[in-house]
Amino acid sequence: MLKRVHFPSSPLPYLLVAPQILITLVFFIWPASRAMYQSFLVEDSFGQSTEFVWLENFSYLLQNDLYLATFGRTMLFSAAVAILSMSFAVILAGFADRVIRGATLYRTLLIWPYAVAPVLAGALWVFMFNPTLGIFPYILEFVDYDWNHYLNGNQAMLLVILAAAWKQVAYNFLFYLAAMQSIPRSLIEAAAIDGAGPIYRFRTLIFPLISPTTFFLLVINAIYAFFDTFGIVHAITQGGPAGSTTILVYKVFNDGFIGLDLGSSAAQSVILMFLVIVMTVIQFRYVEKRVEY
Repeated sequence: MLKRVHFPSSPLPYLLVAPQILITLVFFIWPASRAMYQSFLVEDSFGQSTEFVWLENFSYLLQNDLYLATFGRTMLFSAAVAILSMSFAVILAGFADRVIRGATLYRTLLIWPYAVAPVLAGALWVFMFNPTLGIFPYILEFVDYDWNHYLNGNQAMLLVILAAAWKQVAYNFLFYLAAMQSIPRSLIEAAAIDGAGPIYRFRTLIFPLISPTTFFLLVINAIYAFFDTFGIVHAITQGGPAGSTTILVYKVFNDGFIGLDLGSSAAQSVILMFLVIVMTVIQFRYVEKRVEY
């Protein structure tokens, strides 16, 4: 006869998870529900007059050419940041995995940028690319290239992409390095004995084995580009010039806190939230099919 094991009930498990549940309710569930409710309202700047308008805020946004342009710009920005940061991270991790002498120092220096706050990262890149004082515009003068991201929208977007990708490279590097070091050395040594070069080994052996990490980082980097790059954009361009670097998360701030259009700003935040959810579901539904665990 099979005896069932009974554990005495204890409040300890509930006490241990209570702080995390409380944080989730206060900082995610409550703000998200308030934004959802406010997206159906039209309010004046001081919140004294409120009118329930159902889906008019969403309808206006989906017919607004400026918002649709911001939507497309955000998709381009997100893809560029994810591809650039992940590409550099996997290359650096490949080199770090081969370093023997001074490996700890090398890896520590590569991890440091992740500790830099987004606003500070943006400020660093602003100084380096300042048209008057920056070192890079001075170097570009030798090849007769005029750099001024305050006036050129394409240059401003490129600068924001570089700063956002640089900030995220260290995070991706950590995961790629851990994934590469978990691969049995015997597999790589066997491929080397068979005559496979470093590039061929990486393409046919290492990269397929770290595909779960690549898939995970793809999701994380997409979310990072949509939400966590606000500080970088605000520090470098503040959405300019002429809105050329205004992405969705910055437009939510600009319309809500600067323009005081609270209903439209709430609707934009709801659309942004659902957009990230849909992107994540699509990645898990289709991209994950190419992942081998």
